[in-house]
Amino acid sequence: MDDSPREFLYELLDTPSPSGFETPGQRVWVEYVRAFADEVRTDDYGNAVAVHHGAEDAPEIAFAGHADEIGFIVRRITDDGFLRIGPIGGSDRTVSKGQHVTVHAESGPVSGVVGQTAIHIRREADDEYDDLKEQFVDVGATDRAEAESLVEVGDPITFSTTTESLHGDRIAGRGIDNRVGTWAAAEGLRQTVESDADATVYAVSTVQEEVGLQGAQMVGFDLAPDAVVAVDVTHATDSPQLKEWERGAVQLGAGPVIGRGSANHPTVVRVAREAASEAGIDVQLQAAGVRTGTDADAFFTARGGIPSLNVGVPNRYMHTPVEVVDTGDLDAVADLLGAVARAAGDVETFGVDL
Repeated sequence: MDDSPREFLYELLDTPSPSGFETPGQRVWVEYVRAFADEVRTDDYGNAVAVHHGAEDAPEIAFAGHADEIGFIVRRITDDGFLRIGPIGGSDRTVSKGQHVTVHAESGPVSGVVGQTAIHIRREADDEYDDLKEQFVDVGATDRAEAESLVEVGDPITFSTTTESLHGDRIAGRGIDNRVGTWAAAEGLRQTVESDADATVYAVSTVQEEVGLQGAQMVGFDLAPDAVVAVDVTHATDSPQLKEWERGAVQLGAGPVIGRGSANHPTVVRVAREAASEAGIDVQLQAAGVRTGTDADAFFTARGGIPSLNVGVPNRYMHTPVEVVDTGDLDAVADLLGAVARAAGDVETFGVDL
């Protein structure tokens, strides 16, 4: 991965953007795409769209990722100055205790920790995982008044982990789900601009996917392209605790994952696979017999139906503070989107032939 895209990726990943509070991360994304997009626009909830204007009669296609990450929210402040928390999105109660967190207060970030009783004094019965509503954040306050001078109910919370390079091309961090998708959408647009593709291409960074695909519903109604490629992470099954036969074989470093079934439109699947083959990009296939669990599920029913495709980035340890991806896969996803943009100009219709 080249230096400029890598710096952009790391800045996206290290900028907290929990669902409903994505503005800081969206500002990073908008600033980056402004350098090469013909147009950049946002809506009232912070969905961002960057445009390459193609030929007048050419198809319009959107590349989308979601900007938000899971996290926590301050539900109440106790008399002793501790913060009771609730989930933002699919937060995992099994990985939260004993972690450093940041409360994103109006006046600035406040450091805290999620409390965990020391192993020396825990009873065996206490080793069950507490629901998030039973967990608490300690910011160092001695009472409610002191805590309320720092934070208030409704402030979002994220893990304090930052992005780390592992061996080879692997990186680890929180929020990889799914700032890698917004990164890929931006880099796919950049390749589209550099190749001056005939298709009009929209790079989209949506909000509030983790709480119900909300941003995609807004953008799908407003934008109405001829086709959408939604880039999100998907579960890699090449780590010891997973069995390939249960979820299908998906490996880090083996390339983008093209979904088949449910929301994945067969014409868009074909265009993507042919574009990948033409460009020499290795891809993996994944079955989605019921739903994709991504923004594609919202886009494909918008405006009476938009042909859509979910492209996955293999990801280990999803919804934890230490998600792991291979940057080679990220480069390949961006290359795939650029190839799809070039191929889309020759597509007469994305509809099925009946």
